[in-house]
Amino acid sequence: MSRPRVVIIGAGFAGYRAARTLARLTRDRADITLLNPTDYFLYLPLLPQVAAGVLEARRVTVSLPDTLRGVRLVLGEADGVDLDARTVHYSDPEGGAGSLGYDRLVLAVGSVNKLLPIPGVAEHAHGFRGLPEALYLRDHVTRQVELAAAEDDPAGSAARCTFVVVGAGYTGTEVAAQLQMLTDRLARRHPLPGGVRPRWLLLDVAPRVLPELDERLSRTADRVLRARGVDVRMGTSVKEATRDGVLLTDGESVASRTLVWCVGVRPDPLVETVGQPLERGRLIVDPYLQLPGRTDVFACGDAAAVPDLERPGEFTPMTAQHAWRQGRVAGENVAGSLGLGRRRRPYRHRDLGFAVDLGGVQAAANPFGVPLSGPAAGAVTRGYHLAALPGNRIRVTADWLLDTLLPRQGVQLGLVRAWSVPLDTASPELARVPDGSQRPSAQAGDEPMTHESTHKPEPERRTAAEPGNNQPGGKPAKNQPGGEPAKNQPGGEPARSRPGGEPAAGGPDHPAPGPVKRTDTPDPADRD
Repeated sequence: MSRPRVVIIGAGFAGYRAARTLARLTRDRADITLLNPTDYFLYLPLLPQVAAGVLEARRVTVSLPDTLRGVRLVLGEADGVDLDARTVHYSDPEGGAGSLGYDRLVLAVGSVNKLLPIPGVAEHAHGFRGLPEALYLRDHVTRQVELAAAEDDPAGSAARCTFVVVGAGYTGTEVAAQLQMLTDRLARRHPLPGGVRPRWLLLDVAPRVLPELDERLSRTADRVLRARGVDVRMGTSVKEATRDGVLLTDGESVASRTLVWCVGVRPDPLVETVGQPLERGRLIVDPYLQLPGRTDVFACGDAAAVPDLERPGEFTPMTAQHAWRQGRVAGENVAGSLGLGRRRRPYRHRDLGFAVDLGGVQAAANPFGVPLSGPAAGAVTRGYHLAALPGNRIRVTADWLLDTLLPRQGVQLGLVRAWSVPLDTASPELARVPDGSQRPSAQAGDEPMTHESTHKPEPERRTAAEPGNNQPGGKPAKNQPGGEPAKNQPGGEPARSRPGGEPAAGGPDHPAPGPVKRTDTPDPADRD
């Protein structure tokens, strides 16, 4: 008798945990296949430290083949799912096509950057969802400070040293906190003309930083950021982005060459192709994480709208903590449905608290509801990350220790170009290559707000015919000016402090608009 076939799509927090749980419960009595674009699990909460040069990139990646024994890894991106034929179609990294049959399917495809109908954002901003984006941002910030030091014009130098972050949830707050410290160190090595200093702006339409946290922790983060010179502006967002800067909703024009987009996420566009009922872009599942009427299909993590049994009538938010726990329940329930494990159980949760790393020894945390700040919160935050990491604990600890003893290397490696990491892409975990094989859905310039790329990649193939709720022609996004505030947090910012990434209030029912064409004039002085 042949062994049952289980296919898991996605190796984020939910998919990785589901695969690990299944392998442990089935003990080689099932064929488990994990379909993922990369051969690693990315620990997203530490990504800002990669961008800031605290950690090397491989420290936040965990090898799938090394840690998931008994699981077959297939490198590729899912293009579609045929529920009736029980088949998953995918494209491999070299442009080939393949298909996988299954008896049980786990959809854990995660999420991508959420776009809003703000002119210029898709072309000039960069998100923060994958390792390529973090590596690009580190190079870009370093390059801007170095170019600013060589500027004869103080105004031009100031523009290069002005960095705008949109979204004051977990991601945006940590990015601004970590990178502000990096630019200050770079400026000490590269004196800037005319007394120019690096300037960071953190924007959000919410009334306070980290509104999803206890007010005391929010005040802690706000105080730390302002003490370092970060210009924190609540109730403010971007009205328009250009190659030379951004126009804010309060009417101010800010000259800048850097726009970091951290307003939240939306479910992977693959979710829409499944053809099942959605809730704000997420697949509706029952408390056992199964699709209604499809006992062979499970969904978890950011791809699934899971009923919150602690709050009847609501769905669990798109957070890492939920994704990590749901992955375990999905693995147990898949094994149970095959008669290879314990009985099925519904997904229930208990909030473990939050932790936000503010750089250095500073952090804001409330483990099990106990509010902490300063060095104590910093110790708890780092201890939590070490406990949550599935691997690399010694290497991460060593990097933290070296960062306290040695100066960071302020160099740009040039491994990732701006056109390789467009904001509008279905694959933020992959850098786009010149032939367009990574299938991004928007073209971006060689530098945000600088000049256009000469590469013309293929447009995104996973698109929808109707406008989404946060796209042109649709309803205004609930976390932006003109719309309602997001239910869980302004900008739908996903929780970065809990195993699994960042919390988001959910995404639109349709992906962002298709390819956009740059019309601005290249600036030769900024070319990589």
